[in-house]
Amino acid sequence: MSIKEQVLNALRKVSHPDKGSDIVSLGMVGDISVSDEGIAIVLVPEKSNDPFLSSLKSSCVRAVKETLGPDTVISSIEVKPRIVVEKMTLPKREVLPGVKNIIAVSSGKGGVGKSTVAVNLAVALARKGYATGLLDADIFGPSVPRMLNAESYRPEVRKEEGRDMIIPMVKHGIKVLSIGFFVKGSDAVIWRGPMASSFLKQLIGQGDWGELDYLIFDLPPGTSDIHLTLVQEVPVTGAIVVTTPQEVALADARKGIAMFRSESINVPVLGLVENMSFFTPPGLPDKKYFIFGKDGGSRLAAETGTDLLGQIPIVETICDGGDAGTPDALNDSATGVAFLSLAESVVQRVEKRNAEMAPTKRVEVK
Repeated sequence: MSIKEQVLNALRKVSHPDKGSDIVSLGMVGDISVSDEGIAIVLVPEKSNDPFLSSLKSSCVRAVKETLGPDTVISSIEVKPRIVVEKMTLPKREVLPGVKNIIAVSSGKGGVGKSTVAVNLAVALARKGYATGLLDADIFGPSVPRMLNAESYRPEVRKEEGRDMIIPMVKHGIKVLSIGFFVKGSDAVIWRGPMASSFLKQLIGQGDWGELDYLIFDLPPGTSDIHLTLVQEVPVTGAIVVTTPQEVALADARKGIAMFRSESINVPVLGLVENMSFFTPPGLPDKKYFIFGKDGGSRLAAETGTDLLGQIPIVETICDGGDAGTPDALNDSATGVAFLSLAESVVQRVEKRNAEMAPTKRVEVK
């Protein structure tokens, strides 16, 4: 079998998320050429504004490498749509002008693993090649420094046009800022709401974030001044709500979804992440124990008309990795793969949101 035939067979494993069939059967694969420089693939989508083009290109690379070997060189993936649709022009932002997508990771209540999901999602996006930042906006309980083994880190400050700019830490391929970088780990942050909001504004506006595909905000649990400050400062692309399957967590997650969808906030909810979905004992990969209930996230997603972006199991390595500063998304374990799958779902959902919806506007204070 020739290399071109092997590539074509590999691409049959790539399904279009919205059309329910593989890209070869859909006629989306054009020319495949092989040269000394590598393999060049031409994709022929129906329209240029297909929201899944970016993730499909990533899936093509992965499928070919899985078939021909990890050292296979993909020299190019060119897109030649049958119909060219003009893209909606996004307005240039005064704050965070180099950031393409701002994602808020939220939870209705504490203890559901929101920060764990935010950190691992950011790492997984970076592993997939996206320029990613993480801002720990959980002002009163910052846990990101511990999860990244960076409790002793203190950011440097540089002058830019007479203004102090805070340089984020770079860890595991992501840019990170947290209030935990400015206070001792043993100190309690005792601030009134306006002080906390003012500090968040400083991390947003004076952070030297540069060009990013995604900036993830790890928000405090519940609904608070911090949430309002965020939507007033920047146009949030979309929100992700983290929950566990148990009813008490689902009840609070409903409130979180309602807050983002309220007329005064109006931030698209990208979907739910069900954390602690099930427990699989070591050595028994086929066993699943639903400690906190089963399918709670699926039911809530159906009830609220949103997507279930991922289900993350309870695994000891997630806790160990968080304590040691080595997030599970760094490796290819079962949970690492789960976080990479979550990242892929988020990318697809964001691309679909950006293609079909107008950019989010900042909330105006009246």
